[in-house]
Amino acid sequence: MKKKAYYTRKLKRATHLLFYRRHQKPGVKGWELKRGLGVDYPKVLKILDSYLEKLDLEVKTVFEGEKPAEKPSREQLDKARFYITLRGSLAPKETKMMGWRIDDIAGLATAISYVTSKKGKAPREEVEDLLRNKLPGWRVDINMNRYIRSGYLAEDGNKQLYLDWRTRAEIDQKTLVELLLSTNSLEKEDYDYEEEISD
Repeated sequence: MKKKAYYTRKLKRATHLLFYRRHQKPGVKGWELKRGLGVDYPKVLKILDSYLEKLDLEVKTVFEGEKPAEKPSREQLDKARFYITLRGSLAPKETKMMGWRIDDIAGLATAISYVTSKKGKAPREEVEDLLRNKLPGWRVDINMNRYIRSGYLAEDGNKQLYLDWRTRAEIDQKTLVELLLSTNSLEKEDYDYEEEISD
């Protein structure tokens, strides 16, 4: 009984730490959770994650730099950032709740995949040139600033874009690239089929 009461208190505290924004960036660092919940904070987060599953939410761990190939060490967890994100994906109708047009979302997907394909960093000018093929020119600069402001992309002093915290927390980059590649291959098949018909 004491153990159950102990973890109930810890779950409430973990929920408060993760849901209420206290910094410029959402989420909480592992060392902050350790200070607020104790050394067993990974276990508390695992229990919380199982409760959130029923709500289609999850506790997402984002590591600084590369994600550990093996089970992360305590030191890596303490340096990582933890977020509450969607477990599944939004239905097409639900994307309207984001307040973004479908072409804005398509532009974001294009920008993220391009930066990913360039090993996580690409000149802003290159990304903008790519987006001008997909979006009206006047929207490109507005959208790029919006992607940066929203935390999906970041820009350094040399006009280089890289993936920011929100992309790492919310987007499965591997799946995104695979989806885009499969879309491109389908478009190519359609194009080849149309050529055969015209011949």
